[in-house]
Amino acid sequence: MLFSSFSKQLNPRKRKLRQQIENDPYYRFQSLEEIAIAAELGIKIDVTQATIDDLLRLPGISIHQARNLVELIQTGVEILSIEDMSSALNMPLPRLKPFAQILTFSYYDPDSLLTPKKININTAKPEILQQIPTISNEMIQEIISDRQQKGTYKNLIDLQKRLKLDAIILSELMHYITF
Repeated sequence: MLFSSFSKQLNPRKRKLRQQIENDPYYRFQSLEEIAIAAELGIKIDVTQATIDDLLRLPGISIHQARNLVELIQTGVEILSIEDMSSALNMPLPRLKPFAQILTFSYYDPDSLLTPKKININTAKPEILQQIPTISNEMIQEIISDRQQKGTYKNLIDLQKRLKLDAIILSELMHYITF
């Protein structure tokens, strides 16, 4: 009842925008008003775990900047604050400050058993691939052979299609591999 009375108070444009943001997890924010709506809805982007698509939701972040930030994080660079993000993106801090209400920065201990080490499936040798839990020797050979014949994997979908992996296996692997 409280939500419906709040919703009725919003003008139709803002109500439609709110529904769009709430229902589309990949909605790309266009303005600071939309960032504020996202914050009201409890939407958060954990920069430390963000994908390129997650970062592209932020207004004014280019594909180049998003890729660079994700690659930096994957190589072990810690982005633990909006100031770190500003430096990594080479963007003025005041430009990023309005996004602070939906950004989170978490620390993940790389040596923790709860933080799996990601292995680059495109470059890893068989002995490194064996470190991935639940991966069989047959699958390792299939990965190596397919990689040699058809080149590197672009992403999870490419890996799934080329190796004809079912969703269960892919959902187990995705936490341990990178491209």
